[in-house]
Amino acid sequence: MTAAPDPTTNVAVELAQLRGEIHTGLEQIKGTLGVLVERTNRTDADVRQLRADMDKEIEDLQNQINELNKGRWPLAQIGALAAVAGVVAAVIALFLT
Repeated sequence: MTAAPDPTTNVAVELAQLRGEIHTGLEQIKGTLGVLVERTNRTDADVRQLRADMDKEIEDLQNQINELNKGRWPLAQIGALAAVAGVVAAVIALFLT
């Protein structure tokens, strides 16, 4: 007659295997989380760099706009002066003829 297997041994073996699988799964999760944290840090650094670059580009564009505005002719004032000069010339021509 063969001896019946000890049920406590089977339970202990199964528990050991389960612990190993859980440990392996947790290590995989930790590794994945580490990769995600690294990607997040890299993304944050990239966003900070892009923001700094965009701020610099915006500042350069604002400086260019200011320079263009300084060199712009005051067309409205020139138009008003030309209109006044035309009226004066018409009035002078009216009185001299």
